[in-house]
Amino acid sequence: MSAAARLQEDSEPGPVWFVAHTRPRAEKKLASFCQEQGFLARLPLYRSLRKYRGKRLIFQKPLFPGYLFVQLEGHQRLTLQQNRHIANLLDVPDQEEFVAQLADIFRALETDLEIRVAPEIQAGLRVRIRSGPLRGMDGWVESREKLADVHLRLDFIGQAAVVTIQADDLELT
Repeated sequence: MSAAARLQEDSEPGPVWFVAHTRPRAEKKLASFCQEQGFLARLPLYRSLRKYRGKRLIFQKPLFPGYLFVQLEGHQRLTLQQNRHIANLLDVPDQEEFVAQLADIFRALETDLEIRVAPEIQAGLRVRIRSGPLRGMDGWVESREKLADVHLRLDFIGQAAVVTIQADDLELT
């Protein structure tokens, strides 16, 4: 089962999603703690290729630095808040929209498309991807050229992942 499908499945009544704002460069440490505690945590990672002294190294880096997405029961919240790697635990008011947007981002990460973070959501045209591995997803694009950058938004934290798509694969919604 894909991460996106698990995310959709995990949105049933009971535990709710929170956004953990982490201390600098502590996302993976907090994710490890959550796993040890049995908490469901999602950390979107992307591949980053770096060259050091003639060697090519691939790193897994957080797509949204400073954030980890955690599903908790009410009584588990205090345990997470007391962890030294967390700066703040944010309530997600619209669980359904948050889960749908996060599932879209995980679905995009499962493809071979180049993905990077767009730190600020910018105004643009709303589009639907009509073909390819992300068919059916909605996003926002700034211009229609040969290749278009489509923003997969995560509104709650005011950020977006950017996927480069052929403009012919997009339609206005």
